[in-house]
Amino acid sequence: MLYVSAEESAAQVRLRAGRTGALHDELYLAAEADLATVLGQIDEVSPELLIVDSVQTVASSLVDGLPGQPSQVREVASTLIRVAKERDLPLLLVGHVTKDGTIAGPRLLEHLVDVVCHFEGDRQTSLRFVRALKNRFGPTDEVGCFEMTGDGIAEVPDPSGLFLSRARTSVSGTCVTVALEGRRALPVEVQALVVATKAPQPRRVVNGVDPSRVAMILAVLERRAGLKSLGEHDVYVSTVGGVRLVEPGADLAIAVAIASAMRDRAVPHELAAFGEISLAGEVRPVAAATQRATEARRLGYTSILDVEAGSVRAAVERAMLAAKGARERELDAAF
Repeated sequence: MLYVSAEESAAQVRLRAGRTGALHDELYLAAEADLATVLGQIDEVSPELLIVDSVQTVASSLVDGLPGQPSQVREVASTLIRVAKERDLPLLLVGHVTKDGTIAGPRLLEHLVDVVCHFEGDRQTSLRFVRALKNRFGPTDEVGCFEMTGDGIAEVPDPSGLFLSRARTSVSGTCVTVALEGRRALPVEVQALVVATKAPQPRRVVNGVDPSRVAMILAVLERRAGLKSLGEHDVYVSTVGGVRLVEPGADLAIAVAIASAMRDRAVPHELAAFGEISLAGEVRPVAAATQRATEARRLGYTSILDVEAGSVRAAVERAMLAAKGARERELDAAF
């Protein structure tokens, strides 16, 4: 394998490779930013895999302009791809992204390559996700889950328990949903806290979910589910593990968590909820409902709230009834 580093020196890359245990006799390193020199290294090493880090920092003397300019990126990428195809050589191009998440440089770069993957994550957590935005040879709805460790990036083959709290006893204001990350169905715990306030404008603090959807769910709960005094309370909603829920399938779990916090009734551990909530108070179906339910049952969630609940009022009442039954069982076990 030939690793071309145009941004860091060979000593810097070797230091990191030694720390992460990546040193190998068949790993060759070239700290070069000139395209002609890189092509010479390819001829000399004849690698079975070529990695270029990054395509925006390698420049060709045949084209005017500084590294990273559209003309340079186009020339470097097209030349490397042509050489890779002639040699039947797998090529991995590392690229920069802009603030809005798009690949820096000309749009042509995405059309030249076969696969485009984004490596993304939150600085506040150690989790990283790899998403395929383009794939000529396979699906684009698969997601790889990884974790940053002291020894480098490690795969997380089953991330099911990463977004659940480790509380041994049930606590009011929590509900588990099953979110869809590509083809992965991941259980995520939603937590809510409702506190009475005399402020003219109650606070709405949200972390990990869409604030506009939380505002809509609060309005539906107050109007359609009988939680009349929500307007007199501060509401805090968050997810466990720093994961961000952007799909409407988490609506029902958010509603149940808020209702549980409002009534101070702990939803039992074995209950999970997923479903979209409409302004009319209906629970609407979500994508891959069967896959979500299967994953929930695999993890031990025997009671599932979904589209069959019909309305958000019925779903909330069913969850509160389950909470009451769980509390009675806990009291019976205690005595």
